[in-house]
Amino acid sequence: MRTLTLCTFVIPVWLFSQNTISVKVHNVSSEDGKINVAVYDSDESFLKFDKVLKTGSVEAQEGMVALKIENMPAGEYALAVFHDENSNNKLDTNWLGIPKEKVAFSKAKMHTFGPPKYKECVFSVNSDYEINIEL
Repeated sequence: MRTLTLCTFVIPVWLFSQNTISVKVHNVSSEDGKINVAVYDSDESFLKFDKVLKTGSVEAQEGMVALKIENMPAGEYALAVFHDENSNNKLDTNWLGIPKEKVAFSKAKMHTFGPPKYKECVFSVNSDYEINIEL
């Protein structure tokens, strides 16, 4: 009976615990605009603006900025970061679709012919997590 009681109360708390992802973005080139972070939780949603799980934003500062994405359940995630230098809340691209603003990803870099895949960027969160990303 004691084991059943323990499982009834401890396991649900563990399953639904909320974590914080602390993001440090390095190599910010100017104080113009904002640094935006998008959190994705699947290959199907990755880099689709209408399927972002969670976002965070902080004013740009030359060098390094830090922000926190809070209330994240345990799971696998990938981040996309961009420096919105003109504060228009969108990633500006040229006529070919190539970003004009700096872009970075968790655990992967931009490829010659496009962004990395979700599986290249994914990381696991089981407790509070800190990640460093180079713009």
